[in-house]
Amino acid sequence: MKKLSWLFLIALFTLFLISAISIKDVEAIPAFARQTGHACSTCHFQSFPTLNAFGRAFKAGGYTQIGEQGKIEDEGLSIPNVLNASLIAKLRYQKTDGTKNASDQSNDKSGTNKGELQFPDEASLLLGGRAAENIGFYLEASLGTGTDTFANFKVPIKLFEVSDTYIGLIPFTSATGGASHGFELLNTGSLVMQIPWDARTAISAQQYLGLSGDATTSQAEGLTLAIAHEMFFVNGTLWGPVHGKIATGTDLSNYIRAAVTPNIAGWDFALGAALWGGETKVGASDTGSANTETIYQTQAAAFDAQAQGEVGGMTLGIYLSYANAPKKDTGSTKTNLFNDSTTNDKNAAAVAVQLGVIPNKLTLGGAYRIGNAEESSSGKLSDSKTATTKRGDNALMLAAKYMLTQNVQLQLSWESMSGDKYDSVLNKSEGTNRMTFVLFSAF
Repeated sequence: MKKLSWLFLIALFTLFLISAISIKDVEAIPAFARQTGHACSTCHFQSFPTLNAFGRAFKAGGYTQIGEQGKIEDEGLSIPNVLNASLIAKLRYQKTDGTKNASDQSNDKSGTNKGELQFPDEASLLLGGRAAENIGFYLEASLGTGTDTFANFKVPIKLFEVSDTYIGLIPFTSATGGASHGFELLNTGSLVMQIPWDARTAISAQQYLGLSGDATTSQAEGLTLAIAHEMFFVNGTLWGPVHGKIATGTDLSNYIRAAVTPNIAGWDFALGAALWGGETKVGASDTGSANTETIYQTQAAAFDAQAQGEVGGMTLGIYLSYANAPKKDTGSTKTNLFNDSTTNDKNAAAVAVQLGVIPNKLTLGGAYRIGNAEESSSGKLSDSKTATTKRGDNALMLAAKYMLTQNVQLQLSWESMSGDKYDSVLNKSEGTNRMTFVLFSAF
């Protein structure tokens, strides 16, 4: 084990040296950088994927802005002369300190308790950009056996642009983005694709509740109407908690999001709120199948804020979030998507910070999240609490991020979980400490 640790440290040091002596003005080349002719740092705060004000403007405009790249134009036609693409890959190693397999207490460690190399953790082909003068598109096509090709897809259509205010309609579908995939500009965790650190549930209340980022609760497809200005954005969405060819009809849930985004004394501030509501009846898409329906209730609320600027020559980002999902009605046969408990609401609050010690190169970060979780009957309780007891579930995260180039990133994080949720044998076996090493690249 000591030998492996030394090899790991030597590998990190070697990568640092290679980066330090490499050319410093390397420009990133993912899909949007190719289209606009700008480096990745033009749109991203400190590092990808978090957005700065310019990045928000590009996204709000439906990915249609084009730079030096050539265009093919004719009446009713304006597209780049090449299809812009990127390969996104995330390789991850995770180690937790649990003692046994969660379902087998008699055998040795397994999974992340033993140390697990996830190669890759994520891999996708990203296509996107200008489809017409007023229409853009974004496609994240997952790679690998059994994966969903159209994992995340949307087509922003600009209806009007008046006094620098964008008004657009956005049809979308997402495997993990949730209703916010239609339109979201902040880095607080409302959208999993725009979070500053890989340890998503430790840094964001929305991520902890599964409002975005969770493969079970964050499937979504629908239609978003968005209004955006450099000082604010607001959008409303009709959506269903499904992904792919699913029968929902027009009986859809709703999602409302609003935020103000002022620039004060050189600082990029934001303050927002979001509300999920309604319910969706999901039936079988095959007309030859039984006429069964599942009714999904989608109630939740979130409040968030962020500040991005400079302190002492170093970039600083601060992200705050709070989210709540109400309990399910007693005796209800409906599926309460974000909280299936009939006894307790589910909520969380989080603060996350990232400090650019070496701007656009080395970033240090930390986060603290408080939340609650209800122990299931399979939790193998080791104390006197019942299976419906509301239990504390807190997380502390410390992390570092190093940019080998603008489009290749190393990230190391450590999480420590605490609270009486971990009094149970099951959760003890899953561990209370987690170390994660990530190589994140976009080519």
